[in-house]
Amino acid sequence: MTDAFTRLLGEKGTLLADGATGTNLFAMGLMSGDAPELWNESEPQNITALYKGAVDAGSDIFLTNSFGANASRLKLHDAGHRAFELSKIAAELGREVADRAGRTVVVAGSVGPTGEIMEPVGALTHADAVEMFHETAAGLKAGGADIGWLETISAPEEFAAAAEGFALAGLPWVGTMSFDTAGRTMMGVTSTDMAKMVDALPDGPLAFGANCGTGASDLLRTVLGFAAAGSDKPLIAKGNAGIPKYHDGHIHYDGTPDLMADYAVLARDCGASIIGGCCGTTPDHLRAMRAALDTRPTGAAPTLDAIVDALGPFSSAHDGTGDDMPPARKRRGGRRAA
Repeated sequence: MTDAFTRLLGEKGTLLADGATGTNLFAMGLMSGDAPELWNESEPQNITALYKGAVDAGSDIFLTNSFGANASRLKLHDAGHRAFELSKIAAELGREVADRAGRTVVVAGSVGPTGEIMEPVGALTHADAVEMFHETAAGLKAGGADIGWLETISAPEEFAAAAEGFALAGLPWVGTMSFDTAGRTMMGVTSTDMAKMVDALPDGPLAFGANCGTGASDLLRTVLGFAAAGSDKPLIAKGNAGIPKYHDGHIHYDGTPDLMADYAVLARDCGASIIGGCCGTTPDHLRAMRAALDTRPTGAAPTLDAIVDALGPFSSAHDGTGDDMPPARKRRGGRRAA
């Protein structure tokens, strides 16, 4: 049977994913240092509101509140033994929201990094990493997730371990890495490296791409790198809503809904067919992105200059593959809030 994600992508061609988890939960009262995954049990109404906010804004896919639901991260909150349970609850809440949507909505089980460094650099063994990912993926599948969504990964070894974990759980999946270090992941992976890696994995993802990182401009430069690598897999773009600013004791992202609407259309032009937002992205941003994708025509792949003109300058002079950054240009019409 064709999985729900592949079926919906085939029907629509372009899918809108959701926005931020942390940003929206902090707005609901989550405190810094708390484990969001514990809210699946203690504050289920807030998690339901998180999911419903994305669906009501037009998202075709939303991620579950399970980013840190692995034994390594949860042990910091004396809950390392609850990874399966909390993942299952996160997916069950999501399944309820999706099934009431009145249209097909894909529940994607969010799976983040373990928080540990794998051998040979660190102490985490491949077998232990696989088991952690397997436990989380199994919980998500048991709760009704349609697919797994690996995100914010830096190391190829961890990406490969997650692939095995999803395979053991029998859960189809997609995966993104975070290119936040001058166009590379923290562990040095370039867009070209990732494209080659996913095509070589025996239990690889249905789609791959980039999430988080720095600004939307940088992320689109990375997506252009994926497209140039020539993989046949669908591409994912899930960029931050602008640049973080510290104001009155809180982090705020300065990307406006108009900016994210432009980003969504440019992401599609760059070759992405699954497009969402990451940090700072709220339902207001998603509504603007939905409207833009539905009403604006698809165009040719933008130049780097065009990306800078629309979204602002890149954060680094290179994307990790040797391409120079175009000169910084003034932003049009105040698309980014001060």
